[in-house]
Amino acid sequence: MHCPFCSAPDTRVIDSRLSSDGGQVRRRRECVSCNERFTTYESAELNMPRVVKQDGSRMPFKAEKLCAGVMRALEKRPVGTEQIDAAINRITHQLLAAGEREVSSSKIGNLVMEELLALDQVAYIRFASVYLDFSDINAFREAIEKLEQSKSPRKNR
Repeated sequence: MHCPFCSAPDTRVIDSRLSSDGGQVRRRRECVSCNERFTTYESAELNMPRVVKQDGSRMPFKAEKLCAGVMRALEKRPVGTEQIDAAINRITHQLLAAGEREVSSSKIGNLVMEELLALDQVAYIRFASVYLDFSDINAFREAIEKLEQSKSPRKNR
């Protein structure tokens, strides 16, 4: 690490400790040349996969879009912020854990549907109506019937 004061290439670590959330390492360093001290932060750099859209185009993954879609489905539903954040974190973690460089938008949509099904059935139907492009009332009816048939003793996570 180069010294930010004199640009010398040699510094030494005086102290290392984890940050409060454990996601970063805070290091106090001292320049061997000018003896100035400074702090650096080290964290893992995780690369999200690129999203392959239905038309074949590729876009960078945007957590904001994922969050907006989930929030739109859950609008005015009795689901806590902690549950929503946990669901979004599970989806993001699954995408990272897969280790793929690219992921289809349909895979992301299916992960969202799984999480919404566990959180709130109304939100699940809302999201499915857009994601699966329901064309008429029968499509809603079929989705609700399928939901009722597959009812299992699932509890909110």
